[in-house]
Amino acid sequence: FIISGPPRCLASFPGNLHLVMVLRPTGFFQRTFTDIGFRFSQEDFLLKLPVVMLSSVSDLLTYIDEQQLTPEFGGTLEYCHSEWVIFRTAIESFALTVKEIAQMLQSFGTELAETELPDDMYSIERILALRTEKYYQLKEDITAVTKEGNLLLSSFEEPDSEECSQDQHHERPGDWETVNRLLGQLHEMETAFDGFWEKHQLKMEQYLQLWKFEQSFQEVKNAIEFLMGQQAEVPDTGDSVPQVKQRLKDLGHFDGMAQDLIGKAQVVILHGHQLAANHHYALNLICQQCNELRHHSDVLSDEIKRKQMRLQKTLDLHTRLQQALQCCDEGAYLLANQQMDKCQSKEGAQKALQDIEKFLENSSAYLNYDPQALHYDFESVLTSELKIQSVQVKLENVRSMFENRQSCFKKLLDKHVRPVQLVAPRPENPPRSKSPLFSPKHKNNTLFFFLYFSHVINELIETERVYVEELFTVLTGYRAEMDNPAMFILMPPMLRNRKDVLFGNMPEIYDFHNKIFLHSLESCLGAPERVGFCFLDRREDFQMYEKYCQNKPRSESLWRQCSESTFFQECQRKLEHKLGLDSYLLKPVQRLTKYQLLLKELLKYSTSCDGVQELQEALVAMLDLLKSVNDSMHQISITGYDGDLSELGKVLMQGSFSVWTGHRKGPTKMKDLARFKPMQRHLFLYEKALVFCKKREEHGDGYDKTSSYSFKHFLKMNAVGITENVKGDHRKFEIWYSGREEVYVVQAQTVDLKMAWLNEIRKILFKQQEVIKGTFDQFLHGIHSAAEPFLFSHC
Repeated sequence: FIISGPPRCLASFPGNLHLVMVLRPTGFFQRTFTDIGFRFSQEDFLLKLPVVMLSSVSDLLTYIDEQQLTPEFGGTLEYCHSEWVIFRTAIESFALTVKEIAQMLQSFGTELAETELPDDMYSIERILALRTEKYYQLKEDITAVTKEGNLLLSSFEEPDSEECSQDQHHERPGDWETVNRLLGQLHEMETAFDGFWEKHQLKMEQYLQLWKFEQSFQEVKNAIEFLMGQQAEVPDTGDSVPQVKQRLKDLGHFDGMAQDLIGKAQVVILHGHQLAANHHYALNLICQQCNELRHHSDVLSDEIKRKQMRLQKTLDLHTRLQQALQCCDEGAYLLANQQMDKCQSKEGAQKALQDIEKFLENSSAYLNYDPQALHYDFESVLTSELKIQSVQVKLENVRSMFENRQSCFKKLLDKHVRPVQLVAPRPENPPRSKSPLFSPKHKNNTLFFFLYFSHVINELIETERVYVEELFTVLTGYRAEMDNPAMFILMPPMLRNRKDVLFGNMPEIYDFHNKIFLHSLESCLGAPERVGFCFLDRREDFQMYEKYCQNKPRSESLWRQCSESTFFQECQRKLEHKLGLDSYLLKPVQRLTKYQLLLKELLKYSTSCDGVQELQEALVAMLDLLKSVNDSMHQISITGYDGDLSELGKVLMQGSFSVWTGHRKGPTKMKDLARFKPMQRHLFLYEKALVFCKKREEHGDGYDKTSSYSFKHFLKMNAVGITENVKGDHRKFEIWYSGREEVYVVQAQTVDLKMAWLNEIRKILFKQQEVIKGTFDQFLHGIHSAAEPFLFSHC
C-alpha cells in the first residue's frame, strides 16, 4: 500500500508522495519474491523517501487511522473502486456535456447574428418559427443536463455546513465541487442565453411587423398613385352635357374607390401608430411613411373633389347653353313652320304675331341672357372649348329673325290693305350687302329658305355633337374598360388584347371630329357659306374612314364570337345603353351617309348663293369617299392573290362584267367570240393594274352572309390599250394587252357604266404618257447637256 513514492512513481500517482509503506505477504514464496524485487528497486527510494516495511495488516493501524482504511486493510472506510470509476466517468461525461451545450449556444448565437434575413414575409415567419423551435430544443437540452448534474451532485454526501468547521469546509470532496461548479456555469449560460433570445425574438418580431407594415404601406400607396393617374386622365371640363355627365360619373366611380383606399390607408396609419407606441426600433421610418400616406390620401381626395366641383359648374354652364340652343332651334322651327299663305290675311298675321310673342315671353330667360353675367358666374370654368361666343351669335341671329318677323307682321296689320308678299323688312340704316344665303330666284320665300337653311346647318352641327359624344362613350365605356384590371376577368380569352381589331381606328376618328371638324362646323354658325369649305379642307382626313371600313369584317367577326359575354353586358349596363355595342360600331359608316344627305339638303336652298360651288364640290367629295370606301370593302375580300395589293395603288373602280377572251394578234371578230360563253368576272381597276376575279357565291345567314372574290389574273396598266366600241352591243368595249397578244371584250350592265370605266382607264393611260414624256424630255436634256462641252471643245 503506497502513500507516497519516488520520482519514478510520480507519473503513476497523482499528488506529492512523502512516505512509502510496504506490506509484506504472509506466504514464503511471495515474501521472498517481494524482498528480491524491492532490493532491485531500492535505489529508487534511496535518500529520497522513507520506506516502512510492515509484516501484517494490523501494523498499518499504528500509522493510519482505521477510518482511513478500507475493511480489507482492517479499517472501517466504505469504499468500492467500481463505484468510484462509475462516478468519475459520470462526472467527466457531465463536464463534456456542459461543454457541448456551451458550444451549441455559441453556434446558435453566431447563426442568429450572421444569417441574412429574406425579403418576403413567408420566409421571415418560417425562419422565426424554426429559430423558436430550436430555442426551445436547446432549453430542453439545458434542462436535461441540469437535471443530470443535480442527480449526480445528490449522489455525493455534502458535508453539513453547520457541523463542519472552516477547515472541514475546504476538505469537501473534489468531485462534489467539480459538479457544483459545472452546474453554476450551466445556470449562468442559461440565464445569458434567455436574455439574448428575448432580445433577438423581440427584434425579429418587430422586423416582421415592420415588413408587414411596409408591405401594406406600399400596396396602399401604389393603389392611390394608380388611382391618382386614372383620375388625372379625366379632364376637369367638357365639350357637352353628355360628356361632362360621363366624366362626373367616372369621377364618382373613382371617388368611391378613393374612399375605400383612404379607409385602408387609415388602417395602415393606425397600425403604424401602434408600432410606434410599442417603441419599435424603426420609429422614425414608420412615422415618415404614415405622414406620407396621409398626404397622398389628402391629395387624392382634394383633387377628386376639385374636379367634381369644376365639372358640376361646367355642367351647369352647358345646361344653360344647351337650353339656349334648344330655345333657338325651337324658335327657328316655329318661324319655319308658319304657313306664309295664311299669314297674308289680317287674322293670320295676328295669329302668327301672337304665337311669336308667346314664344318670346316663355323664352325670355334664354333669349335675353346677359353675356357679361354669364362670364362672371362661370369665369373659373370657361375654356376655349366652351363655345359661348357661337351660342351668343346664334341667339342674336334668332332674335334678329324674330324682330324682322314681328316688324313684318306689325306693318301688315297697320296697313289694313290687300295681302302683300312677305319679305324681309328694310332697316332704317343704309342697306347692307346682300346676304349670301338669299337666293334671287326665290324672292317670295327668302325668309323661309333662310330659316330652313339655318335649320339644316343646326341639324348638321347638333348631329355632329351627338356623333362625337357617342364615339366618346364607346371609347371610354367599352374600349378603355378592356384595359381595366377589374374587368379583365369578365373578358373571354379570344377578346383579350384585341381592342384594335374590335374598334379599328375609332380613336383616330374621334380625335379628328372632336378636336378639328366639330369646331370647324361650329364656326359656320355665323358664316353658313363656309360649310362647303369645312368638308373640302378636310377631305384628306376623311380617308381614315376607309381604314375603319376595311377593318369592319374582322370587327364584326370578333363581335359575333363574343357578343354574349358578361364583359359587354356589364359595360352596357354601366353606360345605360339600350342598344348593344354593334349598333355603335356602325355609327362611323352611318355618319358618312348622313353627310351627303345633309349636303344635298343644303344645296336645295342655296342656289346661286355664295359658297354654293364649294357645297357642290363637298357633296362630290363625300360621294367619292363613299364610293372609295365601298370599293375598298370589296377589295379586302379578294383571295388567292400572291402579293401585296397595296403595291398596285389605289382602287379606282370595281364591278361585275361579262368577259370574252382571245389570245391572238389582229383585230377581234365578234363571230370568233360569239360561240364562246362569256365568263362572269369582277374587275378591280387599280392605278397600276387591272385585276380579274371570280365572285364566289354568298354564304351564311344574317351577319355571316359574306362574298369573296377569287383572283384569276391581272394586267399591268403600262401595257394596256382600249378600243371603245365593239360591234354588236354599245355596252361592250375592248381591252387588249401587250400589243393585242391578249384581247378581252368586256360588257358592262349599262352604257353609262361603260363610259365611266373608259374615262378612268383613259386618265390612267394619259398619266402614264405624261410620265413617259417627262422622262424622255429629261433624257434628251441630259444628252444635250453632255454634248455641249464636246461641241465647244471642237469649235
